[in-house]
Amino acid sequence: MKEGTVLKSLSTPVTDEELELINKYTRRPFSAEEVYAFSLVLCDNDVDRDYERFTVEALFEMEKLFVGKTGIFDHNPTASNQTARIFTCRVEAVEGRKTCTGDEYFRLTARAYMPLCEETKGIITQIESGIKKEISVGLSAQRKVCSVCSVDRGESRCEHRKGEYYGGKLCYHELSGVSDAYEWSFVAVPAQRDAGVIKGFSNRGGKEFLHVKDIIKSLAGDKEVTLSKSSAKALGEYIEELEIKAKSGEEYRGELVEEVIRTALTTQSGLSRKTMEKAIGNLGIGELREFLAAFKSKGNKKAAATPQLLPVAKTNSPSKGNKEFRI
Repeated sequence: MKEGTVLKSLSTPVTDEELELINKYTRRPFSAEEVYAFSLVLCDNDVDRDYERFTVEALFEMEKLFVGKTGIFDHNPTASNQTARIFTCRVEAVEGRKTCTGDEYFRLTARAYMPLCEETKGIITQIESGIKKEISVGLSAQRKVCSVCSVDRGESRCEHRKGEYYGGKLCYHELSGVSDAYEWSFVAVPAQRDAGVIKGFSNRGGKEFLHVKDIIKSLAGDKEVTLSKSSAKALGEYIEELEIKAKSGEEYRGELVEEVIRTALTTQSGLSRKTMEKAIGNLGIGELREFLAAFKSKGNKKAAATPQLLPVAKTNSPSKGNKEFRI
């Protein structure tokens, strides 16, 4: 789950210990009556809508990284969008709950605060009423491992597609090696499966695409797109792979065209090489295969010709036939 949620137990009073943690971020000491604190779940170790999941180790890495991080809206990193700040964070196990893969369920929870003032009344009301509820995190994960073949997709590619089953095993990517946490956001709609709404943002403000198809989809739009280094690398590798496949496909088609022409000429079809080249020049692989099968079938029929030599009958008298071939 890359997205999380605000927990229902919102109005938990700020303890003295929590107030001490909060005041580490304030310019002056605030009292418990001057701050509003609420609890939230940032993410967990279950397979999410994008068929990705964090390892438990990654959750513990984020436990430290998200402390002090600012909450904003819709991953828009502007000063005016700053809403709240996390002052404590911890990983917890939820007893009796399992992930969809049958593992023990863990989640990363946090406590965040904002000042009680006129400017925050509106957002506090939205949180309390359940309007502002969904949370999405922005971070950088170094490893993205395929659940089927254990290949790190950040280093090489594999043929497995997220969300599909291979031998009864669901393909998803396990995220680990979290090196940085940028922010957490209130979002109107949490990340949907294959919708291109993802967790990562580069430190230059460029969106961190985790799918090559997300990059292509964005490039097809009319808005300017900034790619991070890893996204640009993934796109380059994808283009290189397509070029290799295209070259192999062209070589195979050339061999198939030559085989069709050669077979047509040997079957005495009456067609010249030039005519054949022109006739099949724009055909696809499937159509060329049909032509080849047809010419081969015709060639097999012509191969069944009457032999020149008849068998000699086994009699006591010499055969009267085939004298011109007898020595």
